[in-house]
Amino acid sequence: MRTTHKALAVLVTAVWGVNFVVVEVGLGHFPPLLFSALRFLAAALPAVFFVGRPKVAWTWVAGVGLTLGVAKFGLLFIGMDRGMTAGLSSLVLQIQAVFTALFAAVALGERPGARGLLGMAVALTGIAVAAADEGASGPLIAFTLVIAAAACWGVSNVLTRKASPPDALNFMVWVSVVPVLPLLGLSLLTEGLDADLAALRALDGTGAGVIFYVAWVSTVFGFGAWGFLLRRYPASSVAPFSLLVPVFGMSSAALLLGESVSVPRCCAAALLVGGVALTSMSRGGARPTPALPLPTSHVAAPLTPFPLTPFPLAPAPLMPAPPTSSPLTPASPAPIPSVTTPEPPHALPATGPPDSAALPPRP
Repeated sequence: MRTTHKALAVLVTAVWGVNFVVVEVGLGHFPPLLFSALRFLAAALPAVFFVGRPKVAWTWVAGVGLTLGVAKFGLLFIGMDRGMTAGLSSLVLQIQAVFTALFAAVALGERPGARGLLGMAVALTGIAVAAADEGASGPLIAFTLVIAAAACWGVSNVLTRKASPPDALNFMVWVSVVPVLPLLGLSLLTEGLDADLAALRALDGTGAGVIFYVAWVSTVFGFGAWGFLLRRYPASSVAPFSLLVPVFGMSSAALLLGESVSVPRCCAAALLVGGVALTSMSRGGARPTPALPLPTSHVAAPLTPFPLTPFPLAPAPLMPAPPTSSPLTPASPAPIPSVTTPEPPHALPATGPPDSAALPPRP
């Protein structure tokens, strides 16, 4: 990768890592489902009027919009609202790489190799350590909700791979349109109209800045730049940069929110990041097969010209060549036999200069 593109990948992961801190700040201003709905509403408008129509089938847009927008972000925001810290959420959510590999093996037949299976085992060990630490110091239900969000992210990754959108920004903008109404409906049912209206009436500069960041910086810019990198480079070159997300997430949460980083959490981070690294770099069905060169004999052998059309490849001469130069005409005139069988009326005249004596009489 070019140095500027490496810097872009690091910038995107930094944006996504800090996004967890911004989400935690936003949850102090909005109910979680309303906050998620506002995020996608701001990401979709007004961009949807400038990116053109979707370049993939509506089925894929709806499928990714529901699994990524409604399920993944809805569960993540609810989990964080119920006590899951920003730093730990940025770490635990990376288990999506394991879910993606499992779902791709079932749906796409991409079987992970030995390295991938080892990576999954190491990452799951890290999740177990983090769960034990969280169960002793925090709400385990919130931890489970974030795990479920990672599983939904894995489903959306497989759907996105099947969709193969040629324009990541166009696809992400249209995907952002889908969750708005379902999230608003769920917010009205579970959070209540009064709570939603109160949050909207109390909207201030901080709340507006939070929505702008999670919508335009994290979603539109982040996913658009990530898709740009995936179009230019193999996924095996781009995906490892995502391991920097929990690094930026945990460090920014410690610096900006004062979150403590315990020894078990550091061990869980090392196991999870190492396991995801092994899973992401697995050779099992993830790398394109290089094209095999043609055999040398096929390259060196000259092609035998064989006309595929009844028309000559070069213009025919107006007059036939002399009899001595044509392999189809005898070198000297052959004697006329005493008894000959007349040619059928439809036969073509013999090759050579036209001779009125040799032509059959007109009927």
